[in-house]
Amino acid sequence: MPTRRELLRSASLALFGALLAGSRSVGAAEAGGSQNASSAVGRPVKPRRLKRGDTVGLVLPSSVEWDPTAIDILLDSLTALGLKSKLGKHVSDRRGYLAGRDEDRASDVNAMFADPEVTAIHCVRGGWGAARLLPLLDWAAIAKSPKIVVGYSDITALLLSLYAKTGLITFHGPNGNSQWNSFNVDWMRRVLWNGEAATFANLKETTDTLVPVKNRTRTIVPGKARGRLLGGNLTVLTTIIGSGYLPDFKDCILFLEDVDEEPYRLDRMFTQLKLAGILGQARGVVWGTCEKCAPGAGFGSLTISDILDDHLKSLGVPVYSGAMIGHVSRQFTLPLGVQVEIDADAATLTMLEGAVV
Repeated sequence: MPTRRELLRSASLALFGALLAGSRSVGAAEAGGSQNASSAVGRPVKPRRLKRGDTVGLVLPSSVEWDPTAIDILLDSLTALGLKSKLGKHVSDRRGYLAGRDEDRASDVNAMFADPEVTAIHCVRGGWGAARLLPLLDWAAIAKSPKIVVGYSDITALLLSLYAKTGLITFHGPNGNSQWNSFNVDWMRRVLWNGEAATFANLKETTDTLVPVKNRTRTIVPGKARGRLLGGNLTVLTTIIGSGYLPDFKDCILFLEDVDEEPYRLDRMFTQLKLAGILGQARGVVWGTCEKCAPGAGFGSLTISDILDDHLKSLGVPVYSGAMIGHVSRQFTLPLGVQVEIDADAATLTMLEGAVV
């Protein structure tokens, strides 16, 4: 299975062509240059909360799920929560590393939004490919039928574009093939079922150590700030800068995470965020985790901490790192588009409102 970096490289020309095609269908004002699609979006739209007996639509907007057992576990897990499941028509398709043709994957997403029986849409896995669907989605129909959408990693492209195009609050949380452990399920219940205005604070664990070692956080710049929560996977976010599918980041609380990236690549992407004017618009920044991001052997390197300090300290806004976000076995379910408060000293994010109705 190719790495995500290899997938991004091999698919870049296809994405460029898809975005050019999309510019003809959605209009220059929506897909052109640096214009933000969110400029036409009014108040954020909160989807209806989940409850027992609801139906969850399962889609694969990105890479293929090679292991059928992962689908079985997902179906059983939803049943254990008292939920019904509906598989997208093309979830078993495959085209190379993609879960079928772009048109078919997009049609599954469109169909789930159009289906009156479906309350929420859960993306089975990430990988690469969600950005290829953006010109093919029926944004007008989606806006008329707001629903919970959950996923992370490559699903960042879908989450951010849904908010940008329709104002829909979306959820950066476990994919369907993620671990259905008590931590993940509890956060999904609190945010998606109970509608809590929750405070996200890392779980501090000790075993035989004097102090907690796992899930450590680090205050980079102290302070508090409020803003609309936006962000996701750093690599995926940077690949769609300038496409017209990103929201307005002005006065946001920006959260970011990544996986399997060497420090110089993270440095390059943070530089792109800075040059694109996104970092400078944030009122606060939360860095999650970066699993498998150690420097390569055989040459000197900046560390992740060096890079965060280089790019974030000078912003003069509250910043902390280490939040349980992204490619970790236990992760928060974060609502994109909701007003939050960051407390970098305490290393917490607090929702100032519920994300569902």
